Amino acid sequence: MSALISSSFLLLVSESLHLRRALAASRSVLLHTSVKCMSLVEPSHGSLTLSSIGFQTETEADNRSKSNKVKLFGSPSENLESKGKPIDTIEKKKKAFKVVEKQQMEFAPFAAKSFSELGLSHVLIERLEKEGFTVPTEVQSAAVPSILNNRDVIIQSYTGSGKTLAYLLPILSVVGPLRVKGDDGDENGKKLGIEAVIVAPSRELGMQIVREFEKVLGMDNKRVVQQLVGGANRTRQEDALKKNKPAIVVGTPGRIAELSASGKLRTHGCRYLVLDEVDELLSFNFREDMHRILEHVGRRSSADPNSNSAKTERQLIMVSATVPFSVVRAARSWGCDPLLVQAKKIVPLETFSPSDPVTLSRSSPSSAMPSQAAVESLPPALKHYYCVTRLQHKVDVLRRCIHALDAKYVIAFMNHTKQLKDVVFKLEARGVKAVELHGDLGKLARSTTLKKFKNGEVRVLVTNELSARGLDVAECDLVVNLDLPTDSIHYAHRAGRTGRLGRNGTVLTICEEPEVFVVKKLQKQLGIPIASCDFSEGKLLITEEEKTLSTSTS
Repeated sequence: MSALISSSFLLLVSESLHLRRALAASRSVLLHTSVKCMSLVEPSHGSLTLSSIGFQTETEADNRSKSNKVKLFGSPSENLESKGKPIDTIEKKKKAFKVVEKQQMEFAPFAAKSFSELGLSHVLIERLEKEGFTVPTEVQSAAVPSILNNRDVIIQSYTGSGKTLAYLLPILSVVGPLRVKGDDGDENGKKLGIEAVIVAPSRELGMQIVREFEKVLGMDNKRVVQQLVGGANRTRQEDALKKNKPAIVVGTPGRIAELSASGKLRTHGCRYLVLDEVDELLSFNFREDMHRILEHVGRRSSADPNSNSAKTERQLIMVSATVPFSVVRAARSWGCDPLLVQAKKIVPLETFSPSDPVTLSRSSPSSAMPSQAAVESLPPALKHYYCVTRLQHKVDVLRRCIHALDAKYVIAFMNHTKQLKDVVFKLEARGVKAVELHGDLGKLARSTTLKKFKNGEVRVLVTNELSARGLDVAECDLVVNLDLPTDSIHYAHRAGRTGRLGRNGTVLTICEEPEVFVVKKLQKQLGIPIASCDFSEGKLLITEEEKTLSTSTS
């Protein structure tokens, strides 16, 4: 009997030990799984690099096999080809990949310290270094890899942050003589037709973009890009297209649509469509021209939009300092799963809630809240002031402001073209060299005007908002609103003409007494201090009341 009891006891102890081991093993598995999940979900608190999120440079790519490459923002299915594995295992990997993918987008920018980290060709990097570009800006670090990975994007960043190079560099990495060798192009140098179309709302911006391309391409490759802006001789442009056979065209909507309709500009095989200052291109004035451009640049698929084959052959790149709802709606309609690329983050557009442009006439409670889109478009190193005076004294206040701040490059904004000439006349009479810029001027006159201003031959450029869109004068140190902007978005666009690339800048709004409430609304909408000031004995003086306001706001 005792032997039977002893045998039962030993059997019970053995089963207990097996049970404990099983529990310990299950705990170990659970702990390992939880740690693994935490590593996927928890963001890294260190600085993010392109390598840390899976984007490889040319050197790194050469040292790894193709099977180990991970595409930034690629489709999860592309990285989960595992034949013979259970379906549930593959599904788990898909979920894990999506978590990491979301993390990568939310925690940009990438800590790129050189252009070589962005996957650009060696010859393109050499050209950049020759022109003095060594370190990419935040928006360039975020946008270049996204575009190189064939994603449709909206690039949004404050004016002067380097948005033009952000799309120019990835295009030149694929198109033209500076492209990455082995890219899908003709290695024998055969002309492939128009491969990129860049659309700009104004002639000045179009010409400026062309100069940026030419600067990077160099004098020997200038024919790769062709300028097609309105106001220039159309016949000469047609002859240049036929003779040079450019790979890239830059122009205004009217001229591009006009040449396309006449059969002189064939863009059905185009790979890139860039809409610069897209919020302006969406205006009613460009509606018919933009419709034709969107239908004829790049072949479009009529398949189910949810299928992979529905992706258009062209790649859509939209650029703007602000992203109102109209831009988001256009991107969703024209693009394929577009990303919103900002200096601080990259997110899928469907997860983005846009800030509508806040107009001054809006009476809803939200009108007092900061307009996020406008705030993000403002350069960081700006000081904002307003000065109250009578209408007939505005030009004199402008003159005193210029001397008090010792401003060298001044852009003065007005709402109506007819008044520009009068302001220029009054400034010249007071000994301040000035010139006007507007859409009614011919191409040669506009080009001469801008050249004089950039060379410092004149001190003040008096213009309206459309003519100054995209105007890049890095040395501009003062922007003056002689007429009030219509809303916070337009205020931000005007202010962005100064303080470019991290420089300091000043924005002065000259208004009458009944208009002060509009300035106060702008201050609330933008969430920035706009201090009241006056000019006396050659100095800018801030009132004590506004000093207190500025301190409390900041």
